[in-house]
Amino acid sequence: MTRHIVAIDQGTTSSRAILFDETGKPLTSHAREFPQHYPQDGRVEHDPEDIWRDTVACVMEVLTDDTVAIGITNQRETIILWDRDTGKPLHNAIVWQDRRTADLCRNLKNEGYEPRITEKTGLLLDPYFSATKLVWLLDHVDGAREAAARGALACGTIDSFLLWRLTGGKVHATDITNAGRTMLCDIHAGEWDDELLTLFGVERSLLPEIRGNSEIYGETDPALFGRAIPIAGMAGDQQAAVIGQACFEPGMVKSTYGTGCFLLLNTGTEALASQNRLLSTPAYRIDGETHYALEGSIFVAGAAIKWLRDKLGVITDAADSEEIARAVPDDHGITLVPAFVGLGAPHWEPDARGLITGMTLDTTADHIVRATLESIAFQTRDLIDAMRADGAEMPSAIRIDGGMAQNGWFAQFLADVLDTPVERPESHETTALGAAFLAGLATGVWNGLDELSAGWEADASFAPDMEAERRNDLLAHWKKALDRALL
Repeated sequence: MTRHIVAIDQGTTSSRAILFDETGKPLTSHAREFPQHYPQDGRVEHDPEDIWRDTVACVMEVLTDDTVAIGITNQRETIILWDRDTGKPLHNAIVWQDRRTADLCRNLKNEGYEPRITEKTGLLLDPYFSATKLVWLLDHVDGAREAAARGALACGTIDSFLLWRLTGGKVHATDITNAGRTMLCDIHAGEWDDELLTLFGVERSLLPEIRGNSEIYGETDPALFGRAIPIAGMAGDQQAAVIGQACFEPGMVKSTYGTGCFLLLNTGTEALASQNRLLSTPAYRIDGETHYALEGSIFVAGAAIKWLRDKLGVITDAADSEEIARAVPDDHGITLVPAFVGLGAPHWEPDARGLITGMTLDTTADHIVRATLESIAFQTRDLIDAMRADGAEMPSAIRIDGGMAQNGWFAQFLADVLDTPVERPESHETTALGAAFLAGLATGVWNGLDELSAGWEADASFAPDMEAERRNDLLAHWKKALDRALL
């Protein structure tokens, strides 16, 4: 019997569905980009109906009669508030990049709440996470707090909203990896925390049930796809990439280069407390056992390449950046800090803004393109340095994925800047593959993590090939530019 799995990969700029066979090979895919809404400086929103419409359309394009399960992976921290009776959102989704609650976070930090929040959630007080976004929705949507008190509203991250809609409103649940990014979940207990709910003024009745990552959450409404299909795997996109990259052993590292960059180090069944402003986060919960990760989050990676294409018009396609970077001299002297929506780990400065240093009358658009690529590698180095300072042992290689991982020049420069080998997997769809793996584990398509590990193969490896003196010089220029952005 042929068995297929559909993975829904709902990202920041597009929704996709990918059909996998029982070997983990992608057979076909369909994607739709959707509009980004920027109502004010620092604010980023999505229309949930765009996400829903595109998700269903993408699934319809790839679905087969042999599909045995659906897995979901999603942009994390983005939050939606909707009516339980109608299923209609009360407001646009507030996206993870949104910084509108920076003042609220700053006030809570000044009042001394951050250490307790970090102790329970592994997170820092930053607008990045869902809790303060939800507070904003409850305070700014007319009648929302009153409706929430009556139990008339539901909220959730994108996974939860899609699950609700796919099951016809029958299942209101989320998984531990998405719950762990809300700043409302005690990641050690794996439950919503009463102290945090009181602090943020959030009704427990709003929140979805927290479940593991690989189990049958429910079935699709037969009216959607002509039959009921089990939804059997869910994980936030970065944790799904951990699964897709088979980083199951403590010490293994993956770094995903999508809209942002997210580097996760598997720490096993222990949630390590960072002393260098990294995050401790659930990596996955399978068969009741939770594994954790140390995470560094960069807000702008592929988004910077999109900026070069859509706002500056200096490239027509993201792939153009590789050829341009190769042609620019190594001593071009330009440093770019892509703090377009503030800076993430290890700085956590929401008010930082982007800048370019070192420009002369000889500076061209090509120099800015290369400096943009370099900036993503420099930010990754900052994360690695923070992990080393936390006492983490670095692996023999770092596994990379995401759109930018296909840029060979960038992958080599990354290895040079990190002074660590970089491996790119044979499968380019690691995030979606992780969602498929989770759904397949729950439905018997695969028998365990060892089977998934055995199937992982590298497509290309990049060994460091840069003199230490040049590396140190580049990093010194990066630090000077970074210091200016942080002023």
